[in-house]
Amino acid sequence: MEHNILQVIALAEKLKYEMRHSWLSNGRQESVAEHTWRMSLMAILVEPYLDQKVNIEKLLKMVIIHDLVEAEAGDIPAFDTMNSHELQLQKQKNEQKAILNIKHTLEGSLGEELYDLWMEFEAKETYEAKVANALDKLEVKIQHNEADIDTWLPIEHKMTFQVGKHTDFDSFLSKLQKIIEQDGEKKLIAAGIDVEACKQ
Repeated sequence: MEHNILQVIALAEKLKYEMRHSWLSNGRQESVAEHTWRMSLMAILVEPYLDQKVNIEKLLKMVIIHDLVEAEAGDIPAFDTMNSHELQLQKQKNEQKAILNIKHTLEGSLGEELYDLWMEFEAKETYEAKVANALDKLEVKIQHNEADIDTWLPIEHKMTFQVGKHTDFDSFLSKLQKIIEQDGEKKLIAAGIDVEACKQ
């Protein structure tokens, strides 16, 4: 089992150089691992203020493994799958294959746990999964706000105003989302972008 665990740890190293469509405030492109790390910190920070009590251990595990499949399947930006049903299906197929490979590598109860956590995150039905999904979306928007607006694609101007549907189940996350959205709106206005057109 030791070798199996080391095999998954080695797989996870790929997330340190799997790049996302996000840039840091210093102009460097962000890795998947960096996104996941800050999501984990966010989970710890928001947990005491959520409307419902959550299992923080479960939430953290879910956050930490939610993008592990991208070590094998790669990262496909959300705006790409939004515009292509075929690409969306391919992404799902690739990620399903990756999580099954991880499950089989780890074997037994540990493999089952990671598989079940990933499936729960994808279903977005439990409170922990909804929180993890919301943090995923919020961290992306925070990072965009911190980056130079020249790194934003036109579709991301509109996406600034589309995160509320992921946080409206929880009053604290909704408050956070509104602040983050306002920061994004200020950034767009400062760049001379038509905010009202973005909201349509």
